[in-house]
Amino acid sequence: MKGLMKNKGYLILMFAQAISSIGDWLSIVAIITLVGLKWNASPMEVSFIILCLAIPMALLGPVAGTVADRFSRKTLMITSDLVRAGLILFLTVADTIWVVYICLFTIGVFLAVFIPAKNGKLKELIAHDDMKAAMSITSMIDSGTKVMGPLLSGVLVTAFSTKPVFYIDSATFFISALLILFLPGVVQSFEKENGNEDRTDSSFKKEFLEGLSFIKSKTNILAGMFLLGFSLLILQLSDSQIIVLIRELTAASPDLFGYLVTSSGVGMFLSGLLLTKKSNYNAFSLMLIGVCGIGLSFGIIAVLTHFDARFSIFWGPLLGLFAGFSASLVFVPFQASVQIETPVHLTGRVFGVINSVTTTATIIGPLLGGWLSTILGVVPTFMITASLLVLVSLIGFFTKSKIERSKKDVSESQRGTHKATSG
Repeated sequence: MKGLMKNKGYLILMFAQAISSIGDWLSIVAIITLVGLKWNASPMEVSFIILCLAIPMALLGPVAGTVADRFSRKTLMITSDLVRAGLILFLTVADTIWVVYICLFTIGVFLAVFIPAKNGKLKELIAHDDMKAAMSITSMIDSGTKVMGPLLSGVLVTAFSTKPVFYIDSATFFISALLILFLPGVVQSFEKENGNEDRTDSSFKKEFLEGLSFIKSKTNILAGMFLLGFSLLILQLSDSQIIVLIRELTAASPDLFGYLVTSSGVGMFLSGLLLTKKSNYNAFSLMLIGVCGIGLSFGIIAVLTHFDARFSIFWGPLLGLFAGFSASLVFVPFQASVQIETPVHLTGRVFGVINSVTTTATIIGPLLGGWLSTILGVVPTFMITASLLVLVSLIGFFTKSKIERSKKDVSESQRGTHKATSG
């Protein structure tokens, strides 16, 4: 932890992330306000706003990851920030919803490149022993901006309308790009691990397949990615329907949804803070505990809503806090373990694939959740979600020893191969 606070490159990258993340939340709230309230868009048209950002990341994640490994990560991040800054400025003169869709889709494309490039740069900058603490701090920044961003955006949109918010968001990307400019170029450890080879001779397809092959060879990464993707898919069945569930309560506060979102962000922040101090953990075990925790919190919310329990202003945010805390136990350990296991020259490709899997889950999940809620009702949908999440965690605990044994066998096999080759 002390080493991280003295790492100038890491501090610059985290500061840039915090500024641009707040900007992301500013623009999302402003865009939904513009399209939903001022232009009176239909519910389906509003839902396309999120889809326009998510679809490029789902489709282009693995390819974008290969790009992040092939070219200068610093240059890619700066370019991505500057292009997104310009596109956000263009939204100030948008007069049709299709212009908004095109801008958001293009922003999603450059975001798909930025995420694996940032994760790769993080791998370059951080020592192996500090990686778990670094990923916990990253999670704290994400959850902190999740709480502050929408709150700040709501105040600014109410006070000054949407255009000034777009100007501010654009400025956050320019500031982020300026900060990234001060990062070191290609870190020496990256050059060494990559063998200083001229990668122009290597085909794009070959590098892309190399990333997929690495994920397949790492049982723990493959199992963790499957657990994360499947859990996210199940979670999104209900997560997107929380506002509908709240409507089932006869005495719910109009501000309950806001309190739930804020409390979940606080829970994620607290979990990240705990993980910075307790970094000697088993990643897969914590992921399973987190999945079970989310399932339990969603199940209790569904039961209390079914019985129309009073005092939802108290138990709602409390369960939101527990769900957010559990969610960080899923995301942070997995990302930290991937960073530790993955060679620096493959980081972009690996995180590109993971980002594609998780984004696909967050696209399909809400669509299935909406369909289930329409057919069965929102409370049964929450109960199904809770039961499946708890079931997945139990299956994970029963198969955990087999996964860890497989990881050990692969590691010993690789060491034997290395000795035979070097001998």
